[in-house]
Amino acid sequence: MFANSLIGLREGLEAALIVSILLGYVGKLGRNDLKPRIWTGIGLAVALALGVGAALTFGTAALSTQAQEGIGGALSILAVGFVTWMVFWMTRNASSLSSSLKSDVDRSIAGAGWGVVVLAFLAVGREGVETSLFLWSAVQSSGQSAVALTGAVLGIGTAVLLGALLTRGLVRIDLKRFFTWTGALLVVVAAGVLSYGVHDLQEASLLPGLGSIAFDVSGAVPLDSWYGTLLKGLFNFSPVTTWLELAVWVAYVAVVGTGFVLALRRRTGPVRSRVAAAV
Repeated sequence: MFANSLIGLREGLEAALIVSILLGYVGKLGRNDLKPRIWTGIGLAVALALGVGAALTFGTAALSTQAQEGIGGALSILAVGFVTWMVFWMTRNASSLSSSLKSDVDRSIAGAGWGVVVLAFLAVGREGVETSLFLWSAVQSSGQSAVALTGAVLGIGTAVLLGALLTRGLVRIDLKRFFTWTGALLVVVAAGVLSYGVHDLQEASLLPGLGSIAFDVSGAVPLDSWYGTLLKGLFNFSPVTTWLELAVWVAYVAVVGTGFVLALRRRTGPVRSRVAAAV
């Protein structure tokens, strides 16, 4: 539940911020007539995200077990790729998100102004598709769909509430710190999903090493225990892990974690330089 709440909260808040920027900016321009069109684009984006989720859930149900594992593993790896890109993109562009969207609005309102429908659809739809794909992968890896989906709904609902409060100025959040901490946590969550995807591909006989076990602590950490469930939910921990799964998990955390820290340093470097120059 925690992992899916985190995904829903972060992705949902990104989408909520995009919506609030779009609606707020057209309001300042005195173009309230464009707001229904923005909501049309948002509605289409939500429908796309739900459609992707439904296709992933029901489209693989009739396949053989081996095919399901192969597709599930490949989609899990794809989802990790999307989330990794999203974490780094937001780290680099969080401060310029508002100005970038406003420039896009200025270009899209030319003529009849129907371009804002496309703008809203693409901006929110990207977040929605990423969320659907990663949540589906996380649900598959957890094995507890009801709990996982409950966590996702709670996260998205909280994000919508926060977005509404932020828009009305009723609450303040240090968004830079929020995206930094959630980004760091998502690196660990994504590593677990990636490891699970590799295991699925091993089960489907698409990757070797299924019988090469790095460790087996199922006796000490059974998955039906409260701590086993906690570790599974937070980090996608598997008590029986192959060497390939372990190697992929360690490599992802090491490479992506290091890249994330370096990206944060590059983001804060220019700010410190400007402060020093001003002093």
